[in-house]
Amino acid sequence: MNAPIKIALVDDEILFRKGISFLLQREENIDVIFEASNGDELISQLHEREIKPDIIIMDLKMPVLNGVEATKIIRKLFPDIKIIALTSYDTKSFIANMIQVGAVAYLIKNTTPKDLIHTINEVAKKGFYYNENVLKTIQETIVSPKNTRGGLETNFLSPREIEILQLICQQKTTAEIAEHLFLSPRTIEGHRNNLLLKTESRNIAGLVVYAIQNELAVLTL
Repeated sequence: MNAPIKIALVDDEILFRKGISFLLQREENIDVIFEASNGDELISQLHEREIKPDIIIMDLKMPVLNGVEATKIIRKLFPDIKIIALTSYDTKSFIANMIQVGAVAYLIKNTTPKDLIHTINEVAKKGFYYNENVLKTIQETIVSPKNTRGGLETNFLSPREIEILQLICQQKTTAEIAEHLFLSPRTIEGHRNNLLLKTESRNIAGLVVYAIQNELAVLTL
């Protein structure tokens, strides 16, 4: 049996946070290891605790240090931790901003428990998960002409790397990509790490945005 997915919950609304915690603790493969009421408290706990979460579920609007600023800090100090935004804000600007600073998934607070659990499992498995609404926002906002990187050279990527990047954009796992290309998972991981270095992306979610910006892949809605 795989180790449980370690979760940290960050939200200043105590009742909401406790409700999410109760919901997640009922799942056999999920373990809520701690909670925090704002970004500052979260970062303090990350420094103090030896065992780090795999995924942080983060609200955006919180006192002291909000979710956007906390995400920026965590991406620098704890780059292996994945961040899912869970917020009441569903405007394109909020979604685009959180994706660009490093969130690997974005959920609205009126989402269903089933969708939340599905997103956690997908992020744990693939490194990111974008639902249809977020994919649409990436295409319309992050990839609009004024936000593109301006004709970046993409010929430094090999044909194999581009092929793998396109499969990543289809939200396929490492194992699925390996099977599709008749390669070993270790080989796929190597190509993926090269893609991160070459594109200067911080995570798999960043690779997806890079691919769309440079017209190397098309997201299917």
